[in-house]
Amino acid sequence: MKANRKFMDEEAVSPVIGVILMVAITVILAAVIAAFVFGMGSSLKKTYSIAATTTQINADEIEVTFNGGPDADLVLWFNASGSASDGTALTASLNGNSTAQNPTVGTILRLTGATNGRDHVIATASFDDGTTQIILDTYV
Repeated sequence: MKANRKFMDEEAVSPVIGVILMVAITVILAAVIAAFVFGMGSSLKKTYSIAATTTQINADEIEVTFNGGPDADLVLWFNASGSASDGTALTASLNGNSTAQNPTVGTILRLTGATNGRDHVIATASFDDGTTQIILDTYV
């Protein structure tokens, strides 16, 4: 019995493990905070707030309307594209052009080649800082 009591007295193990865990957590938290403080998380691009809607006006055509938004004055180009449910590409047109330069609220791009199925439509906007953002990704 006396031999077993000698190995039962292990009170120092628990505090040592606790201290090691606390030091590890402190180091990890310090690394995360340093990453934010020194700008490692600043590589995110600005997201603009712009809206567009889409309407299928007949079996062959879809209209994509530029609805503007708080950042509408920063848009240089408005573009629409897509694919019909049979896999063929939809062709955009605005007075013979495939994109609208400096669009205003209500500018409409007309996509032709649509089908009666679910056609995939994507509208993008290019901004004055050189970035391009998808502003609409839907099925009609």
